[in-house]
Amino acid sequence: MRDYSLSGVWRLLQRWDLHRRSAAVQQFSPDPEYDAKLADLEMALWEARRYPRSVVAVFLDQMGFRRWPDPAPDWASRRPVADRRGAPAGSWRLMGALNPFTGEVTYLDAYIVGRAKVIACYAQLVAAYPKARRLYAIQDNWSIHKHDDVVAALRQWPQIQPVWLPTYAPWLNPIEKLWRWLRQEVLHLHRLADDWTALRQRVRAFLDQFAHGSARLLEYVGLQGNGLIARMVQGP
Repeated sequence: MRDYSLSGVWRLLQRWDLHRRSAAVQQFSPDPEYDAKLADLEMALWEARRYPRSVVAVFLDQMGFRRWPDPAPDWASRRPVADRRGAPAGSWRLMGALNPFTGEVTYLDAYIVGRAKVIACYAQLVAAYPKARRLYAIQDNWSIHKHDDVVAALRQWPQIQPVWLPTYAPWLNPIEKLWRWLRQEVLHLHRLADDWTALRQRVRAFLDQFAHGSARLLEYVGLQGNGLIARMVQGP
């Protein structure tokens, strides 16, 4: 191609369908039990799909945020500023549960999410699904989930059965995308750095819209598409 002009090289690359493309991340979990845990996840979702009146499956996860706005791109004539207004950073935590069949979200929030809040989240799930004879709590391997106090508390709710996701496999937990949506809609470039109460109320209002389920949420987190978890939820 040394005798080609630049435009000739460009036309040749186009003809060969060669373009400059962004690389995709090759997802990888080092968990040696990945396949077995994936099978457990698939079985839990199959059972919840097969027996919707008595079996429930939810994805659990935690998220933290600060009172400082997250920097993000925006449409503006000047460079946007994530105005912190001299306020301390602060921090707050959320623990939520997403029903992959209905889009229903339950959550709690607090200054810190430790074993007491994890137990409270389980109690909240039992109250939200009182008719469930089995309630699969699909979650990651955070050590608090397996703390002795949490394990002891679970004995009072025999219907709750933890399902452990493979380590370092966030693509298997669709509630991670709910947190992304929350950041985009509420936390990016917000102007409430000096009103901590109003910011937390806005976060709660965003999550409260999914209290009774949401088809839009299911679509956003990829549960109505052709992805791996979507196929498990929708079935053949």
